[in-house]
Amino acid sequence: MKIPQASAAQSNLNMDGAATDLFVALRDLLLPYKTDLLVVHDEDDHFYANCRNADAKGKAQFFGAVKASGRRHSFHFMSVYTFPELLADISPALKKHMQGKSCFNFDAWDPTLLRELQMLIEQGVSRYRTAGKL
Repeated sequence: MKIPQASAAQSNLNMDGAATDLFVALRDLLLPYKTDLLVVHDEDDHFYANCRNADAKGKAQFFGAVKASGRRHSFHFMSVYTFPELLADISPALKKHMQGKSCFNFDAWDPTLLRELQMLIEQGVSRYRTAGKL
């Protein structure tokens, strides 16, 4: 998936426009896997998806979410909780955006971090497929 680059027009957007673009960029990181997921919420400020396959108890397994709250955007990705070794090679810059074990918070567009997050998602999806969760 290609991560959109911030254009000159985007850099001139007001905070609401920039926040919308950041939400869309984060949400777009998860959309290539939509066929493997059960989308629970897909709204202008909230995207939430579970894995298609239920756990051993028949319960839905959380996959990931994006939530916009003002300028702050939370990106939750459960693969890094399930497989914490995926975090071993992330950059210090991305690590600074972590809160808790599976959440990354962003308040500004950063194409480098979005590309790194995309690679992390690809690794997590691969691990989930191998484990039979997707």
